[in-house]
Amino acid sequence: MTTLALVMIVKNEERHLSRCLQSVKGIVDEMVIVDTGSTDATKEIAYSFGAKVFDFEWVNDFSAARNYALMQSTCDWNLVLDADEYIVNDCKSIIRHFIETNEGVVGRIKRIDEFNQNGERRYAQSYLSRLLPKGVTYSGRVHEQVDSPFPRKNVNVEVYHDGYVHTNKTERNLNLLLQELKQHPTDDYVLYQVGKQYKLLQQLNMAEKYFEESYRLVPLHAWYRHSLVIDYLYTMTVNRSFEQGLQVIAIEQKRLDDSPDFHFACGLFYMDAIFCHTDRYAHLFPLIERCFIRCLEIGETEKYDRVRGTGSFLAAYNLGVFYEVTGQIEKAVHFYKRAAHEEYEKAVGRLNKLLRK
Repeated sequence: MTTLALVMIVKNEERHLSRCLQSVKGIVDEMVIVDTGSTDATKEIAYSFGAKVFDFEWVNDFSAARNYALMQSTCDWNLVLDADEYIVNDCKSIIRHFIETNEGVVGRIKRIDEFNQNGERRYAQSYLSRLLPKGVTYSGRVHEQVDSPFPRKNVNVEVYHDGYVHTNKTERNLNLLLQELKQHPTDDYVLYQVGKQYKLLQQLNMAEKYFEESYRLVPLHAWYRHSLVIDYLYTMTVNRSFEQGLQVIAIEQKRLDDSPDFHFACGLFYMDAIFCHTDRYAHLFPLIERCFIRCLEIGETEKYDRVRGTGSFLAAYNLGVFYEVTGQIEKAVHFYKRAAHEEYEKAVGRLNKLLRK
């Protein structure tokens, strides 16, 4: 029978580790956990689940730690998870079928990231290469990537991740990425990740600088190009780099016409541009409505990494706001109801206010 190991690197994860291991204990044949210096009960928790625990001296290199962990696995396939992730769907038979019927393929699982934005809880989803045949390894000091020519294939495994809410590792990640950038100054992926860390730190001028450099270099086929464009647009919106943003939109509008996140970002970009410089950008006003309608036409696609709601309730809510501001109350009520139907609280609030008038 084809065998599967859970492979993890951890440090001081007593808060999350049990939840993760509980979610996979009936799925994997072996648990391999490499500890990089815990001072809490992490190791004891790992042992309680029957895991094989190994020590690894931290050398500021995630790939080195992950590759050491992969070397300890005795199985045919490896499932790589972090301690603040856990499987949420019934997928044992799906995983078994995948590893028994595929060779020379890397499996991509769906991860749902919980994060806070403007005081609201939001959810982003992405597909990550985490089901690895034996021999596949990682490269990259931080935000490490699977280093393999094997094709990727999506697998119906859903993992929830709430680490962005409970921990902040941005400063650590930024320092490691800047070290990586010294060695590879024109690596478009590292440039993008540096920009993301500055964005998380709210140093948006720095973020825009690195996003711009990455955008200039990124290949059209790069798997993260879509996310780069979206992050770049949001940053230019806040920084009021409207002329540069319009150039990027013009370049990308045909290529990303099937992305709700792209049209959603464009809609917000146009709103801010008009608000800041009404005379200069008033001609963009009709495009706001068009963008959010296009989001709803596309819907919640699986083609791209995305934020949940940009193809449904978030777009509907923004259409409600657009129609309310322009005095089209009947249309506003319609779209607020559409968003409220998906339990979006801001839409419920606006709807109640309008219906009381």
